[in-house]
Amino acid sequence: MTDIASVAVIGLGYIGLPTAAILAENGVRVHGVDVSQRTVDAVNAGEVPFVEPELHDFVARAVQRGMLSATQDTPAADAYIVAVPTPFHEDKSPDLSYIEAAGRGLAPRLSGGELVILESTSPPGATERLAEVVYGERPDLAGERSVQFAHCPERVLPGKVMAELVSNDRIVGGSTPEAAERAKGLYERFCVGEILLTDCRTAEMAKLVENSFRDVNIAFANELSMICQQIGIDVWELIELANHHPRVNILQPGPGVGGHCIAVDPWFIVNAAPDAARLIRSAREINDAKPEWVIRQVKAEAFDVQQATGRAPVIAALGLAFKPNIDDLRESPALGITTKMAEQFTGSRILAVEPHIEELPESLAGRDNLQLAGVDEALEAADIVVLLVDHRVFADLGPRVAGKRVVDTRGQWRDR
Repeated sequence: MTDIASVAVIGLGYIGLPTAAILAENGVRVHGVDVSQRTVDAVNAGEVPFVEPELHDFVARAVQRGMLSATQDTPAADAYIVAVPTPFHEDKSPDLSYIEAAGRGLAPRLSGGELVILESTSPPGATERLAEVVYGERPDLAGERSVQFAHCPERVLPGKVMAELVSNDRIVGGSTPEAAERAKGLYERFCVGEILLTDCRTAEMAKLVENSFRDVNIAFANELSMICQQIGIDVWELIELANHHPRVNILQPGPGVGGHCIAVDPWFIVNAAPDAARLIRSAREINDAKPEWVIRQVKAEAFDVQQATGRAPVIAALGLAFKPNIDDLRESPALGITTKMAEQFTGSRILAVEPHIEELPESLAGRDNLQLAGVDEALEAADIVVLLVDHRVFADLGPRVAGKRVVDTRGQWRDR
């Protein structure tokens, strides 16, 4: 059992809010902290400002019971969980400004002895940097009254977060063995998976390695798809056949790699050891280049349509999220491809279809040649249909695109 009765979760996004809700469900008084007043208001009303199955019920129940509330100001608590973004700069180096801001925000609330856990996926040394920021603000807490620090990276799949928070194994890295044990006690309140203890840097690196492993394997599939297109082979049939080998498990190709982890984390390893991380860098470059390859396929179809009809084509872009059946657009290759099509195909009308959002993101809003559309409207008007995300609602549309030009980046309509 842990001595922690209250937790402040800093950052109420796709990881922070589920973590706050599951802790509250298990008897911890949780104060959610977020810079967005819209998010704060939504949580205090028992609502969820994004799509994640089952999360709404947890949040509504916790708020109703008085176990969860949200604010823009960091309160005093027994423990702090930092779950803020960790993007990278244009040169691919990690941007720790959100973590540093969280540290500066919580430092004035500390009295000594608190536990601070960094959950944000981070480069090696980020937890140490958080500690430096806190002690820089509060040098009086060094020594016997020192704060404990730990790193516990999330390992959940969007769309299944509430289940995987409970069932998945967790890695906890402590600044000291005592800090690791204390953090373990907190996660044991809800996690039935095995909790594995290590130091902070190893815990940080473990999450990066997990996602880099997946990135390298996706890059293999994406490179195969480009090779197969050149030599006239159906890549999905090829992979299906190859995977009948008992020791082969090739992943599925797509239009690129998105999300807050796989598209970002490998660059943290490259930045930490640029001369050694050659394979990891190559995989990132292959996956980062795939959206441009998709655009070239669309350009070829658009040229043929224009030659045949004398006008610029209408293009339906199906899906903007980074993966199926969610509304998460972070680092989405589908969003990037649609944005570039709007920029490059200025004479065309582009109909973006994303059933999980109600308005276009900032990168697409206000463009004269692009609008958010429903499935029926887009399919009826389109000359070219570009399937970018294999949302469940798109699965049965294959027969409806007969006679149209199709760029299927997911293989969802292979049998059409």
